[in-house]
Amino acid sequence: MVRTEPIIAVNDVKASSQWYQSLLAFQNSHSNGIFDQLVDTDGTILLCLHHWGDHGHPSLLSPDHGKPGNGLLLFFRVDDFDRAWERAQSLGTKIEEEPHLNPFAGHNEFTLRDLDGYHITICSVPV
Repeated sequence: MVRTEPIIAVNDVKASSQWYQSLLAFQNSHSNGIFDQLVDTDGTILLCLHHWGDHGHPSLLSPDHGKPGNGLLLFFRVDDFDRAWERAQSLGTKIEEEPHLNPFAGHNEFTLRDLDGYHITICSVPV
């Protein structure tokens, strides 16, 4: 088995955790203000949040050493696409693309920015 557990560096782990939980109905399983694991209802880790500069990871030392999110798109497939769109609109963060059909992938999607400026694309199961 192979699974990916993406880790992104954020300025405020608690605020980012709450944001992702609100958007995607995630649960947190390891929150201490420095690191958090966001999990699905079955406990599968979907995203980890790491406070900038803690624990000495070279690529997570400081947002001043590069542009956060450059070359990274967090892409989440959800089965409650319409409800995710409603939740996204209520968060007050920048919507980059409103819901539309992606003709190449055959699904609906929208893109917004999280609290730290990362691009987040939410997509439906293929239509």
